[in-house]
Amino acid sequence: MQANPETGETGINDVVSIERHGQIALIALDNPPVNAASHALRSGLWTAVEGLQADTGVQAIALYAKGRTFIAGADIREFGKPPLDPWLPELCNFIEKSVKPIVCVLHGTTLGGGLEVAMSCHARVALKGTKVGLPEVTLGILPGAGGTQRAPRLAGIPKALDMITSGKPVGAEDALEHGLIDRIVEGDPREIAIGSAQELIDGTLAARKTGELTAEPDEAALEAMRAKLAKSQPLLFSPHKCVDAVAACGLPVEEGMKEERRLYNECMESPQRAGLIHAFFSERAVTKIPEAKSEPRPINAIGVIGGGTMGSGIATTALLAGVPVTLTERDQAGLDRGISAITKNLDGAVKRGKLSTAAREDILSSKLKTSTDLAALADADLIIEAVFEDMDVKRDIFGTLDRVAKKGAVLASNTSYLDINEIAAMTSRPADVIGLHFFSPAHVMRLLEVVVADKTGADVVATGFALAKRLKKIAVRSGVCDGFIGNRIMTFYKKAADYMMMDGASPEEIDTAMRGFGFAMGPYQVADLAGLDISWAANKRRAATRPAEERYIPIADRLCENGWFGRKTGQGFYIYDDEGPRPNPDALAIIDAVRAEAGVTPRSFSSEEIVSRFMTAMISESIRVLEEGIALRPIDIDAVFLNGYGFPRFRGGPMHTADVIGAKELVRRIEDYAREDAYYWRVPALLRQMAESGGTFADMNSKG
Repeated sequence: MQANPETGETGINDVVSIERHGQIALIALDNPPVNAASHALRSGLWTAVEGLQADTGVQAIALYAKGRTFIAGADIREFGKPPLDPWLPELCNFIEKSVKPIVCVLHGTTLGGGLEVAMSCHARVALKGTKVGLPEVTLGILPGAGGTQRAPRLAGIPKALDMITSGKPVGAEDALEHGLIDRIVEGDPREIAIGSAQELIDGTLAARKTGELTAEPDEAALEAMRAKLAKSQPLLFSPHKCVDAVAACGLPVEEGMKEERRLYNECMESPQRAGLIHAFFSERAVTKIPEAKSEPRPINAIGVIGGGTMGSGIATTALLAGVPVTLTERDQAGLDRGISAITKNLDGAVKRGKLSTAAREDILSSKLKTSTDLAALADADLIIEAVFEDMDVKRDIFGTLDRVAKKGAVLASNTSYLDINEIAAMTSRPADVIGLHFFSPAHVMRLLEVVVADKTGADVVATGFALAKRLKKIAVRSGVCDGFIGNRIMTFYKKAADYMMMDGASPEEIDTAMRGFGFAMGPYQVADLAGLDISWAANKRRAATRPAEERYIPIADRLCENGWFGRKTGQGFYIYDDEGPRPNPDALAIIDAVRAEAGVTPRSFSSEEIVSRFMTAMISESIRVLEEGIALRPIDIDAVFLNGYGFPRFRGGPMHTADVIGAKELVRRIEDYAREDAYYWRVPALLRQMAESGGTFADMNSKG
């Protein structure tokens, strides 16, 4: 231990210190940036509590944290490593058994192990604005340090179930109402710690050992949650185990914690835990780009060209982030539609509690400007073109922007497929041009593909990533190709679905199989939602260069020729009306007719075969995207599909799934399918190499 004469603190180690204040002992945690429950913090806290038990001059202990938050969870640097003593469950039990009362002062985001430490203390005081939660379920596990036993004792079984199975944090007021904390206060954590400890001594703040409390039995709440999860999350493992763990709170706390530990270990052994942990780390991995050290350009004003669905969504997300927007359209009618869409989006944010009514009014009155003249964008630091997918139109817009945009402005296209190099060539400043591919609805979807053209400047790439962070989106760097990372791969695996549809599977059978795999929607539901006319236009654009060897399925084109574009027209592969979505018999008739024209004898497909072909196609094209350097690493591809294409998070993404399947099995499948279509089903060289060497995509991530 080392004493600091200036502060009066005695350092237990680098992150934990003790300070005496009369009969009060303060334990301070200082493990920036989020006071994660690292081994150093755990061991230091244990030593501090243990030492104070023997100090006869100490009557009460207060635990608080320096910096921006109390313990915000586990230390991610320790994920996947053998735990070191003291384990968090042991520490929490040790704190609870303290013969001297301990009050915990919470602030910031007290999550996971942080809340478990707090619940093991004998009283809890939270600063106004504090959020508390048990998010372990989002990583495929459950609270394993007594959270499933102490939370129901403090807050009741229904509230504990809701928090633990959803992983969502709650505010201080909610926590106080349900008994998770004892008071809400304002002030400095250290000063509050001193005052709260004195109240423990005076008896004006009650001290209780949570494990000695009795949880009110509520079998109805347990059964209701089991029924809810069976319907809403039938494929997930850990939420159901969370319910089983909470159900054990009726046992003595030691026995309940043994059951919690048993169930926790089951979750740890589940493949879903590995998938969810991989998904968690993917969001951090994608920020590691070659241009990361470049200084981003300042973005204080954004211009958006196009007030349609994408343009209005992009404008909305920028406005919600506090960035002023100038929206341009060809005519006033287009602007009116854009303003209406933005207003509707903002109204939705108000309704969800994400935006105040006053802030909404301020945005519409002072942050949003509109014009029918591109010259109105002369002062914008970033201009995002979001018009329909027509290269001639985009070339014309960028030629105009080259004349009207100020020097140093970033010129971005929201194109989903088109060549950013060709667009950049229309300007005299290609280093300023980049692709920023938002996903619809842009104010909701988290993914942003940052498409780097041949001459895009490093600072412009860094600006794209800085913008994504400001907009609370996950940016993934992509090279230039038709469709970039996500849409290129989607275009390929959609063909596998079309081939199965042509050969005998119905759209509903394919969609059902993929929902069974974990997707929220199947490929034909997605196509109807996006609009069949979008892919129709892309098909016509590619027709001139389509290889003669490629098998082409014209079924979706036939639907479009009838004016059936999906949800927007009331029918596509499905019918959409007051009776709810259902298979479109007219679409099924077209499928039968196209099969007959081609001389196809339909055969049946099992759900297993549908999933196998679909996923093998997705993985094989993902590997080619990796081979060509379009994606930096396998984990970048996973991040794209997890955040932009509804890939089931518990499966970790297509490349993580590839490692689960194994390279040898994937090669076997492709060679088997190639007997019927050798042009489409080809083994990527990288996959064959992995099959021979025993390598994995996880290995490539660790080297990237």
